[in-house]
Amino acid sequence: MKKVLTYGLVILVIFIIIGLGAGVNYLFNYAIVAGKKDFINDVKQEKIDKDWQFSANRLSELSIKSDDGLKLVAKKVTHDTPSKKVAIVAHGYMGKSDFMGQYAQLFYDEGFDVLVPDNRAHGKSEGKYVGFGWLDRNDYVKWINTVIKEYGEKVDIVLYGLSMGAATVMMTSGEELPNQVKVIIEDCGYDSVDNELAFQLNDMFHLPAFPMIPLASGYTKLLAGYSFSEASAVKQLEKNTLPMLFIHGDKDDFVPEKMVYEVYNATKGPKELVIFEGAKHADSLKKYPEEYKKTIETFLAKYFPK
Repeated sequence: MKKVLTYGLVILVIFIIIGLGAGVNYLFNYAIVAGKKDFINDVKQEKIDKDWQFSANRLSELSIKSDDGLKLVAKKVTHDTPSKKVAIVAHGYMGKSDFMGQYAQLFYDEGFDVLVPDNRAHGKSEGKYVGFGWLDRNDYVKWINTVIKEYGEKVDIVLYGLSMGAATVMMTSGEELPNQVKVIIEDCGYDSVDNELAFQLNDMFHLPAFPMIPLASGYTKLLAGYSFSEASAVKQLEKNTLPMLFIHGDKDDFVPEKMVYEVYNATKGPKELVIFEGAKHADSLKKYPEEYKKTIETFLAKYFPK
C-alpha cells in the first residue's frame, strides 16, 4: 500500500511539474515573444504619414544599434520652423510608430521636432523578445544621445510614453540622463511588469500570480535577459528628479488606475496628476481631445517657454 501511495505521489508531482512547465512556456510565448496578440484591443491611430498634414520631406527614418546589436528604427518629423526642441514618443505593447500619429501631433503643434521609435521587437526594429520597457530603457538612452548628437548641446528634450511606452519612459527616468532631458510625460503606464502580468493573469485566466509569475519571470531572465521583478517603474522613479506629468483614465481595465498612484508617489521631482473620468486604457486623448491637448500644452509651457 505504501509503495502504491509513493508511486502515486511521484506521478502526481511529475504531472504538476509538466503542467507548470507547459504553463510557464505558454505565458512566456503569450506575453514575451513578439508576434500578433489576439488579446490586444489597444487604440490604433492612423499611420503617421496619413494622419499628419505636412510635406513629405518633413518625414524621415533613422536607425541605431542597441547595446546588444539590434537594429532599432524610428520615424522623425522635422518641424517647418527650425526647432531646438525634440519630443521622443514611445508607443504601447505590440504597437509601432505608425500608430502614434495623434500623440506625436500634439508635440508638433507645440513647435517640437518629433522622434517616434519602434521599440525592440516592434515595427521595423529587430528583436525577438518584448522588453516591457526594461530592456527598452537603455535603447531610449541611446535615442536621447542620438538626438543630442544631431541637434547639439542646446537641444531640449521631452520624453512621452503611452501604455508600455509610458512604462518605458518611467523606467528610463531612473538612468543617468543628460541635462537636455527636461520633462517626462506618461499616460497609463504600469508600475512594474510583475504587477501588470499578475493582473493580466488573473483578469484573463482567473489564475493567481503564484507560482506562474515567479516561474515565468525566471524563464524570461534565462531567455530574454530580464526578470519581471527587476522591471519596475516605481524603483526607477525613486531615482528621478525630473518634472513629470502622469495621465490615467479611471475606467482603465488593462492597467488599473491604482497603479498610477504608485508611480506618482514614487517620483522625487515636481509632478502633476490628471485623471480622465470614464476613459479606458489609452483612451483619454480619444475621449477628451481638447482637454488632453490643453493638459499637455499647459504642462509643456512651464518648462519650454515659447
